[in-house]
Amino acid sequence: MLKPDPFLLALIATVLLASFLPCRGQAVPVFHGLTIAVIALMFFMQGARLSRAAILTGLGHWRLHLAILGCTFVLFPLLGLGLHALLPGLLTPSLWLGVLFVCVLPSTVQSSIAFTSIAHGNIPAAVCSATASNLFGIALTPLLTGLVLAGATHGHGVSAGGVLDIVLQLLLPFLAGQLLQPLLGGWALRRRRLLSLTDRGSVLIVVYTAFSEAVVQGLWHQVPASQLALVLAVDAVLLAAVLLATRLGAQAAGFATADEIAIVFCGSKKTLASGVPMAGVLFPAAIVGQIVLPLMIFHQLQLFVCAVLARRYARRAGA
Repeated sequence: MLKPDPFLLALIATVLLASFLPCRGQAVPVFHGLTIAVIALMFFMQGARLSRAAILTGLGHWRLHLAILGCTFVLFPLLGLGLHALLPGLLTPSLWLGVLFVCVLPSTVQSSIAFTSIAHGNIPAAVCSATASNLFGIALTPLLTGLVLAGATHGHGVSAGGVLDIVLQLLLPFLAGQLLQPLLGGWALRRRRLLSLTDRGSVLIVVYTAFSEAVVQGLWHQVPASQLALVLAVDAVLLAAVLLATRLGAQAAGFATADEIAIVFCGSKKTLASGVPMAGVLFPAAIVGQIVLPLMIFHQLQLFVCAVLARRYARRAGA
């Protein structure tokens, strides 16, 4: 029996709290300042935790890594643009913006590796590819966001200071963490669980701040239940298309089953942990709440579907 994800339950509770008790008045600048601080701290610790040896490990399997990065940063955006071109009026502009933002995000790290392990796939390759995806995503996601949204949306997009904010709030803290990695890497490794909790706590703070702003702006009057159901349907179509493409593509390219598993689970994921802070940096505060809704739905959907798929791979390997 699949257990509910505790982090998802915490996210739902945070959204409910922001819906009924949004931050207002003098609390708003306090939470905005806190959001900037926790985002910078989170990316600093990501840099400090990322071993340089992990970056080098498995780089020789370049075909597999190119396949995964191609799914993450090429196939996903093309599918998102295709769906938007076919059904532009299906969702509100801000929700379509959120769906397209999901498409340009990097892969997850923990769940990609975990599902690859459960399915008896190529774990070293999954570690390397998921790490590389997040590393490249710091630069590629803002770039792709601008390119994708320029051709697909009208009146919405990356805020004017988005590039500078990415450099100051994401890239510089990450590089500082990398420079100090030889000193902090061992400490961070020994406190993985504590730092995982602080990462998730940071995401919850960003979500609360974003949804508070959105609720004050009338979020739940602008996003009815029918639109949420349509977002779920669009996310499901995206995920199904990528899972099918990664599996059939890996088999057609002649990859071994273990490599196919790594491609399927690393190429189909999108990160919530980095995606929410990036949305807070890239987009105007008034629409961030709607931007992250498709990502939160996609996050839980990918966990549920990939958990089932990983167990099927594992049963097949056992047989």
